[in-house]
Amino acid sequence: MSRDAAEQLALQAVVWLAGNDELLPVFMGSTGADEAAFRESLGVPEFQASVLDFIMMDDTWVIAFCDTHAVPYDRLMQARAALPGGQQVNWT
Repeated sequence: MSRDAAEQLALQAVVWLAGNDELLPVFMGSTGADEAAFRESLGVPEFQASVLDFIMMDDTWVIAFCDTHAVPYDRLMQARAALPGGQQVNWT
């Protein structure tokens, strides 16, 4: 997946999360971000990556997002890998 495609999908995830009244407070509480920081970071790839990391913590969240946007379930992982910090770590 290209970096641009990953950022586009991640931005969709940010918008989806912002519109989710149940999950948004959980994200805000777990990251410590306030509403102003959330809005200011919309276009920042590292922030977008953190949203993907958050959504991928729970399969039901992945399914809800992917079903809403008609994307394959593994697409979030592919997008995350293309964003900063998403490279596979090889410890050997």
